[in-house]
Amino acid sequence: MRIPLLALSLLSTAAATSYPLTVTDDLGRRVILNAEPRRIIAMLPSHTETLAALGAADKLVAVDLYSNYPQAVVKTLPKVGSAYQPNLEAIVALKPDLVLADESAGSRLTQKLAQAGLTVYGGTGQSFGEVFEKIAVLGKLTNREANATRLITSMRADLNALQRSVAGLPKVSTYYEIDPSPYSVGPNSFIGTLITKAGGQTIVPPALGDFPKLDPELIVQRNPQVMVGLTLDDARVRPGWANLRAVTTGKVFRPTAEERDALSRPGPRLAQALRALIRYLHPEARL
Repeated sequence: MRIPLLALSLLSTAAATSYPLTVTDDLGRRVILNAEPRRIIAMLPSHTETLAALGAADKLVAVDLYSNYPQAVVKTLPKVGSAYQPNLEAIVALKPDLVLADESAGSRLTQKLAQAGLTVYGGTGQSFGEVFEKIAVLGKLTNREANATRLITSMRADLNALQRSVAGLPKVSTYYEIDPSPYSVGPNSFIGTLITKAGGQTIVPPALGDFPKLDPELIVQRNPQVMVGLTLDDARVRPGWANLRAVTTGKVFRPTAEERDALSRPGPRLAQALRALIRYLHPEARL
């Protein structure tokens, strides 16, 4: 038993984060941690879920208003607002040594928190690859690098297995609705990539970006085979939609609340999101 235990010990030591640590966030800011963070506030559900999956949930002292998973972790933690309406007074009072925020110029959350004198990392995964990059970064920030490596490996294995279930099946043109504005997803976003892996193809051209607001006429022109994110009744009353392929065949799907969370959060539940998409796009697939 001595050799395996020694090897495990060496691996653990090699994977330990060295502090002081300097990383660059998605806003190009240098973030410096002088020691392993013990008090973390997560201001996005994806950050909360990632920390829990990394085995760092015990570091959380508060989460944002929308963090609802894992329930066993978040049910006892205070909620300190959202990206657009943060409770700055409550956040500062909790004396976090690290706050995980977003990089949105619209919310300016990272800037507001930094101005309050807090150490803030601003960044989320927008593309499929960035989801794994952010898991690795959070693993490094929290001294959970070995756990991050295991999580990434496990997620990729699950995703690859699910993708094999639709190998050889025809691509299904897909309209994915984030909200009725309508906002949708481009092919290079993490949701767009999941649609591709599920045997689909988003109707949104890459040039429109990752999460564009669409001209409704584009949806009519592209005439998708499947719609995800709304109900069939919703689709039937939209101007010009009654005769679209997805509507006439009844292939319009509204995810459950749990599926919607998994689909919208760039974090550890990507495989759950992919499984849901496969059921919508290719119900004949053997999962």
